[in-house]
Amino acid sequence: MEFATFADRAATIEAEPADLEVVAHVRDLFADAGSDLEIVARFAQGRVFPAWDSTTLDIGPSACYDAIARAAGTNVSGDDVEARLAEVGEIGDVAANYEFGGQQGLGAFTGGSGGNGGDLTVREVHEALADIAAAEGSGSQDRKVDLLFGLFNRCSSEEARYLARIVLSEMRIGVGEGTVRDAIAEAFDVPTDRVERALQVSNDYGQVARIARDEGIEGLDAMELDVGRPVQAMLAQTGTVTDALEEWDEAAVEWKYDGARIQLHHDPSGLAESDGSTVETRVFSRNMEEVTDALPEVVEFAAAHLEEPAILDGEVVAIDEDGSPLPFQEVLKRFRRKHDVAKAREDVSVRPVFFDCLHVGGEDLLAEPLTTRHDRLRSVLVDADADADSVADDEIEGLSLLWQTGDPDEIESIAAEALEAGHEGIMLKNPDSTYSPGRRGKNWRKRKPDVETLDCVVTGAEWGEGRRATFLGTFELAVRAGDDSEERRSAGSAVEPQTLETVGKVATGITDEKLEELTDLLEPHITVAEGQEVELEPAVVFEVGYEEIQSSPTYSSGYALRFPRFVGVRSDKDPEDADSLERLERLHDQ
Repeated sequence: MEFATFADRAATIEAEPADLEVVAHVRDLFADAGSDLEIVARFAQGRVFPAWDSTTLDIGPSACYDAIARAAGTNVSGDDVEARLAEVGEIGDVAANYEFGGQQGLGAFTGGSGGNGGDLTVREVHEALADIAAAEGSGSQDRKVDLLFGLFNRCSSEEARYLARIVLSEMRIGVGEGTVRDAIAEAFDVPTDRVERALQVSNDYGQVARIARDEGIEGLDAMELDVGRPVQAMLAQTGTVTDALEEWDEAAVEWKYDGARIQLHHDPSGLAESDGSTVETRVFSRNMEEVTDALPEVVEFAAAHLEEPAILDGEVVAIDEDGSPLPFQEVLKRFRRKHDVAKAREDVSVRPVFFDCLHVGGEDLLAEPLTTRHDRLRSVLVDADADADSVADDEIEGLSLLWQTGDPDEIESIAAEALEAGHEGIMLKNPDSTYSPGRRGKNWRKRKPDVETLDCVVTGAEWGEGRRATFLGTFELAVRAGDDSEERRSAGSAVEPQTLETVGKVATGITDEKLEELTDLLEPHITVAEGQEVELEPAVVFEVGYEEIQSSPTYSSGYALRFPRFVGVRSDKDPEDADSLERLERLHDQ
């Protein structure tokens, strides 16, 4: 498929206000994609690689602006592009306002002629972006800009609009996961529920689209979890004991650990690495980023306890010398550490705790009830030479304890024990629920004590003064306001990019050392700088404590956090996982 054709179709989809018509346009796009179907299915969502693949382009906004500027002409600079972005507000519109083609230099010619576009194919774009992702080592950033410049140099205005959006993961044409699911079903005449299941086990919309077209229902039904390939984690929403018991009669109750979510993949026969080598264990974060090297304790645990292929869902918790849990911030010191892991391990120890089993011994368990999955988890973790029936759950290393009860007093007692042990609270789960990857449904509910925190997106900051003049020191906070409800996803509607509404600023609870870390973390995301104030692309999530939520006209949400304090960076969460305005309103009303 020509990239110009994809861009024209994307423009049509973007201009369509009706959800059902959007699905129809995406359906037709898939039907016409030919051998490029897998790429097109990903590009439509603004993805270059499968959802499970942690590969990134690793090219920031500034590098993209430089590539656009070089393709636009000698009189245009990256600063000019950034300034125009501040006026226009959207990178696709900025790129579409320039005339590309004919610029000279390394990367200007990539197999076609510059000028007015039309000769660039979807596959060529994907191959160039894959080369950008693969560039590493000395001079790699210049190489990335050269490659991207070569693409823009061959683009028409409309092609440049969508190329820029794909590069910066800002597609914004109203194509969400439900839209793609329904479009695949309609395009290739397969049942939606079969597509949904295939997406759950593969987490690859391109692969599912191709198999639906080429192999139909039989091919979709044959798709299974693949040990070594992460799937999205099932998520929980806030809830009460009363609501849970009214709906389920009995609840499965677990301690809620103040740790970071992990997904453990283990196969004693070996998991293939990209360089051709094999490993027995891979560990992934909640966002499906590989964190194996940072967590050798988890690898050692798997080697000691797992004798057959398995995929386990759990958390990694920081502990002190006595084995008592430490705050979540301590986990983050280890969670994505790439260097000096041995030294970091000396400073902060961690241990894994698992509460679900998605696959074991070649059998997928997603469709099994929670209680069955926990029984299988128990059998996996109990020592092989032990009499399993005589071993108490609290004697099994790495096993999250599970109680099943319909007695609210017993649940309160379990919650009190969890808090006394230093944990966050409890989880309430429907004992009969299946495992739904990526879903935040009502079958899992988290219950914390009355003192709440919010996970807020950082959208702006201010430079400090005096000794803190080189640090960002006051941070603007926002919550999500878009409609990403489970009902809308299930209906197949497009999930629009999240609108963010401000709720206040936080500047307390942060040491100079932490400010330096936060400045290093946030500075690459600065989009606009005016005097002491900067605007930030929504990329980082803070956990923020507060004393009260008040109605306030000062912030766009209509609410303000009273006495907010910084708790930590939620590096395990993306902006779309931050708390919502709906939750803020509910907490205010309570």
